[in-house]
Amino acid sequence: MAITKLFAIKTTEVKALAYIANPEKTDGGRLIFTYGCSSDPAQASRDFEAVRAGGMGLNTVLSQHFIQSFKPGEITPERALEVGKELCEKFLKGEYQYFLAIHTDTDHTHLHVIFNNVNRKNGRTFETNMNQGKVKERAWKKLIDLSDEVCKRHHLDVIEHPERTKVKSHWEWDMNRQGLSWKAKLKYTIDQVVKASEDFDDFIRKCAEYGVLVEYNPGHKIDLKFMLEEQKEHNPRAKMTRARTLGWYYETRQIKDRIAQYHGVMIYTPRTKVRVITKKPPNKFVQDAIDRGNMKLASIAKNVIAEYGAPPDQIRQAAISEYAHSRGLLSELNTMKTEIEDLQVKLKVLRKYRKLKVYGEELKTLSGSAAKKYRKEHSAELTEYGQIRTQVLEFYPSGHIPTVESLDKKINALIQERSLKDQQFREADKRARDLADAQRTIEEFLRQERNEQQQDRKRKKNGDLE
Repeated sequence: MAITKLFAIKTTEVKALAYIANPEKTDGGRLIFTYGCSSDPAQASRDFEAVRAGGMGLNTVLSQHFIQSFKPGEITPERALEVGKELCEKFLKGEYQYFLAIHTDTDHTHLHVIFNNVNRKNGRTFETNMNQGKVKERAWKKLIDLSDEVCKRHHLDVIEHPERTKVKSHWEWDMNRQGLSWKAKLKYTIDQVVKASEDFDDFIRKCAEYGVLVEYNPGHKIDLKFMLEEQKEHNPRAKMTRARTLGWYYETRQIKDRIAQYHGVMIYTPRTKVRVITKKPPNKFVQDAIDRGNMKLASIAKNVIAEYGAPPDQIRQAAISEYAHSRGLLSELNTMKTEIEDLQVKLKVLRKYRKLKVYGEELKTLSGSAAKKYRKEHSAELTEYGQIRTQVLEFYPSGHIPTVESLDKKINALIQERSLKDQQFREADKRARDLADAQRTIEEFLRQERNEQQQDRKRKKNGDLE
């Protein structure tokens, strides 16, 4: 089952090439294949540089690096080399120099490909040629799709990507794909199942649809455990994670309450702040805690009431409601981030379009030998103008092209709006965590108190028997 990752190299190209070419990892160099460059890492880097020197424009990226990993025992090194060649052929189309190496020093065979960031046919960068436009047209998406296509052709397992089939932004998927832990990804996926479930039984059933393994034993003290199917495939010895380990919101009772919240069953909405009124009658929960002599519990309860306006007997609903609110804000933040990134790509193209447009406009005013001479003198600029104009019309097929200034203004407005929403999210997230902490503390005190009462009853009963 192939897992594919793509990332840029900006400063350590020679070291990266030397690493993937390590004879101890590539069976003495037998499992190396190169295209348009030397099989010697240092010379390959110089070959890349020679093409970059004749490229167009400036770029901080030297080369690109992608990895394709297979599950243990799924493929032989020789066959992996053929798969890698085919993937490079389909992805790079013979336009980029590349260095392919198969590594066999781990329990799972995997391949590394480092390819030049500059196209040797037109001198343009990889980002310009293949990593712009709509999300579905981005390079990482193309690479994953082509990897799946090649693997299917070779009768290898393919990962079904639930992240692509659910309503989820590029930023959300990319965030989980690149940087976060298994636990963070597991929590996010459980959140999606909660939102899609009718009730708790439906939640247990739907976990499988979202790639989550679940164990539910209602009679046990540890009643609920989770694991991502992908994690199990990555590490067959991985253990299930207790719901409590993920956090209070992932325990059975809280999941049931959250499902009810999304279906509008709970009508309680916590206030962010309440004014503390003097001479207010004491809360019954607080008074009961005082009467029982549990002053610490009473103090916690009073603080929660003063800070959030949530009586202790409603704190669970308040925490769930606040959590749902914070997740909604987070989803909006992710959507706005994706929109900003897409607009920034368009802005960059429009700025270049405006810079090159003068050559096209000037050519329109000329004719005959003057036009021919102008084309010859500015052939590079006119070629680039034609390409950038095509890209602009792909972005705006109606022909209504915004100005650089208006698009820049729109981006800045979105950034400011997102900054305000980010502050709202942080506040809501803090409230949710504070309420959850208070709830856990209250429940722990009550649990201890119940245990003490049970022990007292046992001691009295034993005393009576004596």
